[in-house]
Amino acid sequence: MGLLIFKEKRLDKADKIQLIISYFLQAVILGSGIFSVFEKQWLNAFFMLGILILTFAPAVVRRNYRVFLPVEFDFITILFVFLAIFLGEWQDYYNKFWWWDILLHSGSGFLIGIAGFLLVYILNSQRKIQLQMKPLFISLFAFAFALAFGALWEILEFSLDQTFSLNMQKDGLADTMLDLIVDAIGAAVISILGFFYLRKGNFLVFDRMIHRFIDRNPRLFKKRLIRKRQK
Repeated sequence: MGLLIFKEKRLDKADKIQLIISYFLQAVILGSGIFSVFEKQWLNAFFMLGILILTFAPAVVRRNYRVFLPVEFDFITILFVFLAIFLGEWQDYYNKFWWWDILLHSGSGFLIGIAGFLLVYILNSQRKIQLQMKPLFISLFAFAFALAFGALWEILEFSLDQTFSLNMQKDGLADTMLDLIVDAIGAAVISILGFFYLRKGNFLVFDRMIHRFIDRNPRLFKKRLIRKRQK
């Protein structure tokens, strides 16, 4: 699926670099899975397969729902899955590097905050949905959206620890609360930036993804928004 994206004529140099890095990370995961099969480490192989499937989520959305997603979606998804699950959990980077957990949770706050912001921004701009939300509400939604995902992840960690006797929560309550605090900080930063983007209409973090998404999916948006983008 990813190779079809690479052939698109509208891809610029930055897009191609992101795709090459994404393919490399997927190849590393695939190679680890194949090695696990040869070593008859079936649990490892199954885990690698699950990670690899997760990295194809944007491509599945693009193919099945006929929605254009900017290359950044693929790159961010694959990079985060690679860092958080492949390196963090499976290669034990959370224990090897004390700052790895903080880095990933702050990063997840940023990324999920952006996803929440884009989601409500798109809903606010759709033709079929009569919905007009103010910048402050959109920013608050992005913050709550990211924090909710952080809480769900902590619930998942707790459930897996209790079910499979793992140690994903490390120091228990202290680790959980620190993770949620870092998630909240990352989400708050994105929410504030998103608020100023909506007020000023120009900010690098959002411009590229939002404008390209609107330009390539005109059927989803109100005509007035498309005309505004074309000026």
